[in-house]
Amino acid sequence: MDFKTIATQESINETFKNLKKNNFEPIQVNTKEEALLKIKELIPAGASVMNGASETLSEIGYIDLLKSGDHQWNNLHNAILAESDPAKQTQLRHNAINSDFYLGSVHALTETGEIVFASNSGSQLPHLAFTSQNIVLVAGAQKITPTIDEAFARIEKYIIPLEDVRMKKVYGFGTQHSKTLILRKENSAMGRKVYVIVVNESLGF
Repeated sequence: MDFKTIATQESINETFKNLKKNNFEPIQVNTKEEALLKIKELIPAGASVMNGASETLSEIGYIDLLKSGDHQWNNLHNAILAESDPAKQTQLRHNAINSDFYLGSVHALTETGEIVFASNSGSQLPHLAFTSQNIVLVAGAQKITPTIDEAFARIEKYIIPLEDVRMKKVYGFGTQHSKTLILRKENSAMGRKVYVIVVNESLGF
């Protein structure tokens, strides 16, 4: 199976229909530049923001925007990176799980309306599952799969090998698929917003 091909509009429409049924808020844009503009629209000034490691966020310019400081958000990730004491850095990470907004990407979106994440450490999973009131996920349209089984195939056969190579180059050690999170539905009583920005480009893995 080719996991790099951008989904058809028919596939995107089916995915969006079922994401909406599951109380997620899908948004389609054509370019990575439009994705970044949409993020700026969604996050109000003064909101605290946290993000996970994401090739997609880098490619759309979000990481550079955070580093530039040319925004009006409270960047919790910056405080973590600036702290040299490991114990204090760990505490900052714990505090950051209550960020107003959490931004990241996905490893697969299914046409049946599920959002699938794989993780080694699990550091991003509390935000995604419960703690952050607003989630903004950006995904290239190549990440859409017909079924949950093909989502797992995408993770095991495509993403993990690529991420393992990237990790070894950057950090000197690889990765593994230790933990999985599947968002099947969002309970409206929780009052959370889960935005899924799908870009008509190939972004990330």
